[in-house]
Amino acid sequence: MIRIVTQIRIEQLEHDFRAACELARQAIGGANEAFGRHVRELYAATDRAERAEATTTEVGALLAHAMAELSAAQQEMLLRDIEIRRLRQELEGEPLEGRTLTVLLHYAEPHTVYASREDAYADTATHGVTPGTWVPGDERPVGEVAWRCEAFIYNAASNGFRRAYVPTPGTVGEAA
Repeated sequence: MIRIVTQIRIEQLEHDFRAACELARQAIGGANEAFGRHVRELYAATDRAERAEATTTEVGALLAHAMAELSAAQQEMLLRDIEIRRLRQELEGEPLEGRTLTVLLHYAEPHTVYASREDAYADTATHGVTPGTWVPGDERPVGEVAWRCEAFIYNAASNGFRRAYVPTPGTVGEAA
C-alpha cells in the first residue's frame, strides 16, 4: 500500500512530536522534583532516627545511673532503718530516766544519732571524720561549727529527750 503524505500532515506530525517531547520533559522534571523531595525526606527521617537513637542511648545511660543511685539510697535507708530499730529496742529494753543519746550535727543539721559519744567517734572515724574535727557543745552558735556532738538526756516529765548542755542566756547588754 502506498500512502501519500502531504506537507501539512508532516508539519502536524512534527508539531505533535514537539508537544509530546515537551510533555515528556515536564513529566521527567516533575518526577525529578518528586524524587528530590523524597530523597530529602529520607535524609531528614534518617537524621531524626539517628538523633532519636542517640537520645535513647543517652537517656538509657542516665536512667541506669539514676537506678544505681536509687539502689544506693535504698540500701542506705535500709541500714538507717535497721539502726533506728536497734536503737529503739535498746531504749525500750532499759529504763529511760537519765539515759543519753548523742546526735552528730553538721553545721547545725542533725546528721546521725548514736547511743553514746564513743559510738559516734568510732562510726564517723570509719567514714573519714577525724576526732580532731569534732567540737563538744559549748557557747558558740551551732551553725558556726562544722561537726559537733550534742548529748540529749531523757526527760520523763516530757516523755522525750532534752539537750544535756543548755547555754546560759546572756544579758540584754551582751546581745548583738
